[in-house]
Amino acid sequence: MKIKIAALSLFTMAIASCNNEDKKVETVLEVTSFHIKTTASELEFNTLDAEIEETFTSKQPGYIRRQSGVDDQGRYVVLVYWKSLADAKASMDKFMADASVANYANMIDGETMKMSRFTITDEFTASNSTFTEVMTFKTKDGIDVEVFNKVNDRVGPEFSEKQTGFLQRITGKNDAGEQVALAYWDTKAHSDAVIQDFMNAAVAKEFMGMMDQSSIDMIRYQSLTSLKNVTLTNKDKVVALLNSFNTGDQTPISYINPDKYIQHNLGVADGLKGFGELMHNAPEGGFKANVIRAFQDGDYVFTHTEYDFFGPKAAFDIFRFEDGLIVEHWDNLLPVQKPNPSGHTQFDGTTTLSDLDKTEANKAVVRGFIENVLLGHQMDKVASYINPKEYVQHNPAVADGLDGFGAAMKYFAENGLVMEYDNLHMVLGQGNFVLSVSEGKFGKGDHTAYYDLFRLEDGLIVEHWDVIAPIPAKSEWKNTNGKF
Repeated sequence: MKIKIAALSLFTMAIASCNNEDKKVETVLEVTSFHIKTTASELEFNTLDAEIEETFTSKQPGYIRRQSGVDDQGRYVVLVYWKSLADAKASMDKFMADASVANYANMIDGETMKMSRFTITDEFTASNSTFTEVMTFKTKDGIDVEVFNKVNDRVGPEFSEKQTGFLQRITGKNDAGEQVALAYWDTKAHSDAVIQDFMNAAVAKEFMGMMDQSSIDMIRYQSLTSLKNVTLTNKDKVVALLNSFNTGDQTPISYINPDKYIQHNLGVADGLKGFGELMHNAPEGGFKANVIRAFQDGDYVFTHTEYDFFGPKAAFDIFRFEDGLIVEHWDNLLPVQKPNPSGHTQFDGTTTLSDLDKTEANKAVVRGFIENVLLGHQMDKVASYINPKEYVQHNPAVADGLDGFGAAMKYFAENGLVMEYDNLHMVLGQGNFVLSVSEGKFGKGDHTAYYDLFRLEDGLIVEHWDVIAPIPAKSEWKNTNGKF
């Protein structure tokens, strides 16, 4: 009898042990994605991100691990693993109120931020990963959950686990019906090498076929800790220089070439000496600058700034670099005006940078608009360049939409006023933002500089800011470089 009882006891213990192994521990994966503001420094943000992990996130109750990265479109991703949903929520509540993370949080473009949390049962093991794929999605209506789960479970053994450089696959879901699938790789190259093979694999077609295609959000990113040689960009240097008006920091002055600085602001003398004289003659309290938007196109950086520069001004600045130093500067300034008939100011509106792969195409659209419509007066082509259903206008005197544009042109014609574009001097762009610099006549025929900033979506202009400023008589110039 004792032998039977002992055997039964051992059998029961074995079953209990198996049940414990089969019962996986549920944890929470928090997925946050966003862009940083165009005026933010990537180098500074990446540095702060590492500090946030060390001094804040890792100190929170329930923290397991964190990874952050950025994709080739500048979209950042932060993955945080938590022991429970309550831990994740408590950490975020504290983050939003903690002054120690304010500088980091202020660099994030809030309009682009997206966060989801998922319940997972996989324990992270891919500690050597430098490249990650994160896909969130919903399944199609009517898809049997059990059937989908079985297909989902097959993706790893039937495809991913057979690939060179693959480290781990993690999946999860939440109460909102979202699913997440992560693939960790040792390098981007190994991930890139199998993308097409994955799309052609039978299990992948079955897996993807069950998804609501409109819900898919795929991000492929490099971990920040694996990025090498991240340095200050030319855009960072320009933003730092303009911000030095507020801080008094002298370091950014070193970003200007002391031996070659061509000045096109006709009210400022040439060279670094002229810049120094301008700063020396600033009114009490100095100049102030609030950089709203900043972009980089090759050796050029252009900014959209709200200045206190002998009074409130709206301005565009362009800086050209050689060997990492500023060697040339153009600008156009106009006193700040009241909101326009549609309620928009000279500064508000979208700031989010996107479509980096469409920069040249968007520049071509703007060039076509300037050359064919504004220079060529082919008004019948306006709708080929401007979205007829969505056109947000920030010119102080013009209302939204093509109707607003047409009404402004009619008013000028009926009152003997002109708005003529005679020469297009420059077109610069980054992603969905394009700046054009033109010369012409305005109002009663005054010699005028036109700086127009456009935002594009799907190949059409959907938003416009400008600074239209008179060019002073040559007798008033403090340099001989000309406006353009």
